Amino acid sequence: MPAINDSFSYPRMYKDVRAAVDLCHRDGTLKQVVAKDPKRYINEDTSIVPMLKMLRNSGRLTFLVTNSAKPGFFLEDNRANIFEVEPESGMLLNTDNGTPMPQVGSTSPKMLPKGLNKRYRVFQGGSVGHLHKLLSIESSTQVLYVGDHIYGDILRSKKVLGWRTMLVVPELEREVELLWELRDTRKQLRLLRNERDLVEDQVHHLKWSLKFESLGDDEKQNMISSLGELESRRDQVRLAHQQAQGDYHQKFHKIWGQLMKTGYQNSRFAHQVERFACLYTSQVSNLSLYSPDKCYRPSEDFMPHEFHILPS
Repeated sequence: MPAINDSFSYPRMYKDVRAAVDLCHRDGTLKQVVAKDPKRYINEDTSIVPMLKMLRNSGRLTFLVTNSAKPGFFLEDNRANIFEVEPESGMLLNTDNGTPMPQVGSTSPKMLPKGLNKRYRVFQGGSVGHLHKLLSIESSTQVLYVGDHIYGDILRSKKVLGWRTMLVVPELEREVELLWELRDTRKQLRLLRNERDLVEDQVHHLKWSLKFESLGDDEKQNMISSLGELESRRDQVRLAHQQAQGDYHQKFHKIWGQLMKTGYQNSRFAHQVERFACLYTSQVSNLSLYSPDKCYRPSEDFMPHEFHILPS
């Protein structure tokens, strides 16, 4: 067997891609590109500001955590009254130690204007303990943290900090639409799967009988004939099911299929969502569709033996 060239191995590919991604984040390349045209990369959602105001009016305290200052973006339209912004540059202002966060691509932050509204404060650095103290949080479970990265936002804040979590999955909106449109296809797939299982059970039963039961010649010949027909039917149903399943998944994505599925099983991403995200949604502004006092409860879990008993 020929040796695999290390320069083209999967571990090497991973290291190269990871190094490139880390570098463009670390040296500011990625942020500089976004800063040149924020609207190209940041989807505008006009319902976010009303949602934040609704939460504040209900007595909830809100905070925004970001690893970069986004110049100008917070100065436009109705966002400036949510955050403290330096009027000329559009920088977020840091009122913690009197030093503004520098604009992306600049290393010379300007001095703070006096008379800032202390209700909307921005801090740079700090820690979770500092945040809890600022918000008068007595228990980590009082915090609902919303993020769009399953590891960096959700998994770590859940496991390490004990916060409640909400994962934003933008692709979910389109997936839900497709699930509704393809609901009849899903029923057909379920019927094909059930038929396939039934025929395979019959094939296995006949094979067992032919191998271990004492049968007469005529009875044995009839069983062999029936077995051939069942095996032919099984292959037809299996092929039809595989083709229908492939076509179904390609409706979502031509290569990866459904985001939350790998065949009939939940994907690894779906398992992480179930385990670490208390809630998940397509966009954070969906919170505005419900009362701030709403109590979110988990859906009922089912065991395999319950599926064919409970109504669908």
